[in-house]
Amino acid sequence: MKKRWIFKAAKVVVLVALAATVLSFVVMRLWNWLVPGLFGLRQIGFWQALGLLLLSKILFGGLRGPRGQMHWRGRMMQRWEKMTPEEREKFREGMRGRCGPFGSRTVEPKV
Repeated sequence: MKKRWIFKAAKVVVLVALAATVLSFVVMRLWNWLVPGLFGLRQIGFWQALGLLLLSKILFGGLRGPRGQMHWRGRMMQRWEKMTPEEREKFREGMRGRCGPFGSRTVEPKV
């Protein structure tokens, strides 16, 4: 059982390293193709492209993992399960006021 876990962990590490390498080369090639001609900046190397990729992930993607959305969904489902039918209907009404029909299969006609 432990060998299976170690194999899966090693596989994930290799895949992440491979993805980072490929993305870094893509960023480097795009930068070196576009930016010097457009803005007159210098070309960058592999490690600079990797740093740029990580910096953009931190600035624009945050530091949460890929399961950030699923964690939010799980918490919302737990809250939903704890609601009474009256609280659920009140929530639906509030969402209808903001987002349109919510939780119903048919669209209500507007008056």
